[in-house]
Amino acid sequence: MPAPIVECIPNFSEARRPEVVNAILEAISSVPAITVLDRHSDLDHNRTVITFVGPPGQVEEAAFRGIEKAAKLIDLDRHEGEHPRIGAADVVPFVPVSGIDMQACVELARRVGDRVGEELQIPVYLYEEAATRPERHNLENIRRGQYEALKEEIGKNPERDPDFGPARVGPAGAVIIGARQPLIAFNVYLTTDDVSIAKKIAKTIRHSSGGLRYVKALGLLVEGQAQVSMNLTNFRGTPLAQVMEMIRREADRYGVRVQRSELVGLIPQEALVEAARWYLQMDQFEPDQILEQRLAAAQSDGLEQREAEPEPDFLESLAAGTPTPGGGSAAAYSAAAGAALVAMVARLTIGKKKYAGVEETMQTVLERAEALRRELTAAVEKDAAAFEALMEAFRMPKDGPAASAERARAIQDATYHAARVPLDVARMAVEVMELALQAVSLGNLNAISDGASGAALAKAALTSAGFNVRINIKDLQDQSGAQVLLQQLHELEGRAVALEERLHIELKTRGGLPLA
Repeated sequence: MPAPIVECIPNFSEARRPEVVNAILEAISSVPAITVLDRHSDLDHNRTVITFVGPPGQVEEAAFRGIEKAAKLIDLDRHEGEHPRIGAADVVPFVPVSGIDMQACVELARRVGDRVGEELQIPVYLYEEAATRPERHNLENIRRGQYEALKEEIGKNPERDPDFGPARVGPAGAVIIGARQPLIAFNVYLTTDDVSIAKKIAKTIRHSSGGLRYVKALGLLVEGQAQVSMNLTNFRGTPLAQVMEMIRREADRYGVRVQRSELVGLIPQEALVEAARWYLQMDQFEPDQILEQRLAAAQSDGLEQREAEPEPDFLESLAAGTPTPGGGSAAAYSAAAGAALVAMVARLTIGKKKYAGVEETMQTVLERAEALRRELTAAVEKDAAAFEALMEAFRMPKDGPAASAERARAIQDATYHAARVPLDVARMAVEVMELALQAVSLGNLNAISDGASGAALAKAALTSAGFNVRINIKDLQDQSGAQVLLQQLHELEGRAVALEERLHIELKTRGGLPLA
């Protein structure tokens, strides 16, 4: 299975101050293993779209740092631009690329939302696949009326209550965070400055007003030209060529033409191949007929055939004389192993006639165990990234009162986050124990010891994560906040003790294991 890679495409409400965009870009790039693929700034929209990819844990941290930096540098009370917006970091979607599924991206989006709401005190709305309300699935429903309307209605209208964070907005506005499939942001410029024509065409093609499925569109005036601005949410369901041809026909009706088009950000190669196939009428064309694609495939095959030195595995990295990965990462790794054992027991149960009565339950156990395994695997890197962020805060300059104050604040924020990460691991470890109890109680009797081993690994992970929570909260100046985290940890530890007792009973009565 390929290493998990997630794409994040945050949209920031700034394009006219390059120094602000550069600062946001630097914050994102400061996370190890993050690759920035694209940056697109539109002066008329006053909006910048940054595309970056990386392992889930690092993408999560980079997204948070980008939102945090934007909130400090962008004031929505002074912002003007053609594009609708409700926040400094307006929209932050996560897209599964490889080795990861949509549900994992949904969970990632919700973790980032929770952290933004709690640490930055910014309202967060979840959309698309991460939405908690049906009406919030569509981005435009959340952004209706923009920042100005939100500022007036939040805290008064229950429909405006955020998913995370306070029911109030400051100059950074709110953030819309979600998970979605690949999207093509595509703009078409017309040979006119009459924006009413662009608006009529947009109304004709967009799905919400009876047009093409998977098309969202607005008519705008950009650089003195009428522009049809679009998001294509499923390029397979509604191909790019079909959208373009419909715009051409509609433009002809109003006596204008398409002057040019542009992409905002990146586009899947498949979309361009399909457009070429459609326009050139090459019905028998296959993507592997592209020279560069055939060459890349040949080079990849050659690389696979070469003998290469294996990369150090996690245990070797853990044993190395470096601060990361450390105990927190080891806790996540152990809990992930526990979840894997639970998944194994579930798979050994599903499909067996003897256990047909519990198959539906075990299917649910399997799905949740696999989701936890993915989250915990991502937490291995996330814990290391949290420690590195703390070290970066300690390296900040302290020459002068202002710099010292900023450094102290950054250290406290990073310390709090360094405590939250292992607390999340502890929470997931207890959930693994709960699933392990179900596996031992209902699953294949021949694998009962494997389920018990999964619970034991999760319990060890809880203990290890607890040490990491405690060592970080002792350095928090906000001891009331530290006590909240400690209380949550105590509750998890209490649940784990009760689960362990029930597990031992099941092992004795159902499995006949001679436990003391």
